[in-house]
Amino acid sequence: MADAKKNAVEDLESAIDELMTEEVDVDLTDEQPPVDELAALRAERDEFKDRFMRALADAENTRKRGERDRREAEQYGGSKLARDMLPVYDNMKRALEAAGDAGDGAKALVEGVELTMRSLLNIFEKHGIRLLSPELGEKFDPEVHEAMFEAPLPGTKAGDIIQVMNEGFMLHDRLLRPAQVGVSSTPK
Repeated sequence: MADAKKNAVEDLESAIDELMTEEVDVDLTDEQPPVDELAALRAERDEFKDRFMRALADAENTRKRGERDRREAEQYGGSKLARDMLPVYDNMKRALEAAGDAGDGAKALVEGVELTMRSLLNIFEKHGIRLLSPELGEKFDPEVHEAMFEAPLPGTKAGDIIQVMNEGFMLHDRLLRPAQVGVSSTPK
């Protein structure tokens, strides 16, 4: 048995010697990519991440824009109809001014027109349309007034409203129609 052990040890030692003298060719490139390839992969990853973040931001902006457009359509969608109704208001106002000269026989008609006018104004108010009725002596504001003429008037300052021809209207915070006014110029 000692000989068997001795033979096994000798065989093992000779196998180790053979392995030590043998040249082993190990290719490490299969395990680790070269530095250039690794840098290219990182660059590609960064590019995809950037494109993803941009696409995400674009989707969020589109969502916000859609929400804003929906709100504006809800608030201002009826502006065309509202503009078309303004001449009705003007005509009813003229009818009431003309009826002031009429006798008592037209009292019922005047009352009916006044009720219709109040109803129209209530409907305007319900839908966010408010009347812009400038007062005489008020300062001219080009954002909400339209100057129809300019004339010197004693006792006024330049830029004061001296006459109101037509009232204006606002739809929420947008101008539907400017108030048409006469403006004082510098008196001579």
